[in-house]
Amino acid sequence: MGFPSDLEIARKATAKPLTEIAAQMGIGAEFLEPYGKSLAKISLNAIDSLKSRPKAKYVVVTAITPTPLGEGKTTTTVGLGQAMKHIGKKATISLRQPSMGPTFGIKGGAAGGGYSQVIPMELLNLHLTGDFHAVTAAHNLLSAMVDNHLHQGNELDLDMNNITWRRVMDVNDRSLRNLIIGLGTKEDGVVRQTGFDITAASEVMAILALATSKEDMRARFARIVVGYDSNGKPVTAEQLSGAGSMAVIMGEAIKPNLLQTIENTPVIVHAGPFGNIAHGNSSIVGD
Repeated sequence: MGFPSDLEIARKATAKPLTEIAAQMGIGAEFLEPYGKSLAKISLNAIDSLKSRPKAKYVVVTAITPTPLGEGKTTTTVGLGQAMKHIGKKATISLRQPSMGPTFGIKGGAAGGGYSQVIPMELLNLHLTGDFHAVTAAHNLLSAMVDNHLHQGNELDLDMNNITWRRVMDVNDRSLRNLIIGLGTKEDGVVRQTGFDITAASEVMAILALATSKEDMRARFARIVVGYDSNGKPVTAEQLSGAGSMAVIMGEAIKPNLLQTIENTPVIVHAGPFGNIAHGNSSIVGD
């Protein structure tokens, strides 16, 4: 008999109610916002409820030699978290959310492997609670506001050849890396060159991972530089009146997601900035 696949192992795991998983971290059921039976958001109010507890030991698992199939950071992290339970220690695992682009590419999913996995594996790799879609929408809203500003007369004198804010989507599609937009009639916008990046490369994603509160996130959005004017002066999201709308879109995404391992160790999954073009960390809020 061959060794079972990751999917077979994940589907045979027995999940515990998320209220029991949260209780292992000292988080009450009142701070959970269920997304179906196997996922939940954690209210930011839970942070204040934990302030009186002693600080935990923090173990960072990282890697510097990427391969087409990944390095094994998640598998190692999940294994360590589960092992702590076997030696009588309490552990909570904090991970980045996988990008769907690599999930459908050669790399595949990012829920761990074998008996060192996060469940539900399928939901973790595909959409989860929609945070990546919120990042995509917030990012592309600002992109639309840049082009609308150009269409309405370009009061901020944005240099058409020095606009750095592109668009994003959470799919690998090399044909969209460089393109021309605004073709058609005059009402279809200003013709210029731009392109798409993957959502995990968005500055909105990087900010989500660094923000400590909704207020902090909104302030960071305000400082985003979308390009430069004809004098080389940076133009920001705040000048385009985009930061507030972006923060509204991201209102639910800033709440961490609660899952569990196949051995029922708590797992917080939140944000997913790429490590090769950003800081590559799970979120400050989640940690």
